Amino acid sequence: MKVPPSMPRLKGFRFPRKIVAYAVWAHHRFALSTADVEDLLAERGVIVSRETVRLRVNRFGVYFAA
Repeated sequence: MKVPPSMPRLKGFRFPRKIVAYAVWAHHRFALSTADVEDLLAERGVIVSRETVRLRVNRFGVYFAA
């Protein structure tokens, strides 16, 4: 999984760009629900709510669709 070069910097966000990119990528690539992505990140030690995943997917999903 590569971070799209067109994806903006995430200054002021809680999580680094790579984590947000991974969550959005996993959601779209494997058709996972936000709860599944939440669990996947929790297994890796990143505690994030499914609402946060949903917001990031809505905001940054366009960069992965291109």
